[in-house]
Amino acid sequence: MSNARWVNRPEGSNWGEFGPDDERGRMNLLTPEVVKKGVAEVKEGLTFCLSMPLDMPGGNSVNPKRHPPVLHPTKQDGAAYYNFIWDQHSRPGSTDVSADDVVVLHTQYSTQWDSLAHFGQLFDADGDGVAEPCYYNGWRAGTDVADPDVHNHVKTDRLGIENMAESCVQGRGVLVDLHGHYGNERVAVNHAMLMDVMEKDGVTVEEGDMLLLHTGWDEMIMSMAGDPDAKKLHSSCAVLDGWDENLLQWITDSGITVLVSDNMAVENTNYDNAPEDDNCRLPIHRHCLFKIGVHLGEIWYLAELKKALKERGRSRFLLTAPPLRLPGSVGSPATPVATI
Repeated sequence: MSNARWVNRPEGSNWGEFGPDDERGRMNLLTPEVVKKGVAEVKEGLTFCLSMPLDMPGGNSVNPKRHPPVLHPTKQDGAAYYNFIWDQHSRPGSTDVSADDVVVLHTQYSTQWDSLAHFGQLFDADGDGVAEPCYYNGWRAGTDVADPDVHNHVKTDRLGIENMAESCVQGRGVLVDLHGHYGNERVAVNHAMLMDVMEKDGVTVEEGDMLLLHTGWDEMIMSMAGDPDAKKLHSSCAVLDGWDENLLQWITDSGITVLVSDNMAVENTNYDNAPEDDNCRLPIHRHCLFKIGVHLGEIWYLAELKKALKERGRSRFLLTAPPLRLPGSVGSPATPVATI
């Protein structure tokens, strides 16, 4: 299988299987039938906000390149349009008071989605023996995903987060409670461990489902009240072991559309078991975002939903979780809603 952009596709990838120009990946599996399965999980009409406050975790010690949002007032007639009294400006006699603001927002600082343009690889897609930087389905860095130093703008033409938003991210969510089995211990969860947890808790996953992992990182962040202990966070709670080939194959075979966690990166960020001949820093990012088009969600707030589901002996719910329809962005904050 090949197309105009590539001769080779990565081993284990699904490039081209949703069409030669696909930019949605496994969002394509969110069919009307899958959406109805999610709706069928609504029994009580109870809703849960799955977003952190978007100024959490606080500061930039957890991820030095990302900073909390900063709000500024917009301007009207040269004045700050915040508690703006029209009578004092252009409309004498007016009783109106208004406020409007602008935000400087790192799109992946807090509760977030990764777009398929967030993580790529050097890969010989042309079959000429030279690896070039590219992303899911062979879209190219520097052309399809613009180079800011060359094009003087930051806006990807392909694989932007708007493709996910236009997929109307709604369907059946399935929650796995890793924290209930491992507590705050830093443990790399492989395929066998994940299957053991799911079997013990009676959790099943079907094609089209959206998989969420509760590790307890969310509660730990919230307990730190905006002053995070980065060393403690990065040494606490379960993470997925991206170097377990069986786990990667299960992600492929399961048919999940997205993979979400309450922690940063979903997977381990400090692997000590990486193969000597593979220099990938984040193998689950590579597998999901680059190879099979599974969007990743990070730093979600799952604690209250986990508690409610556990009390009811459930693991499934309706998940509504669109990113911002922000053309050209490689990530997006999110305010997902779970309904049970």
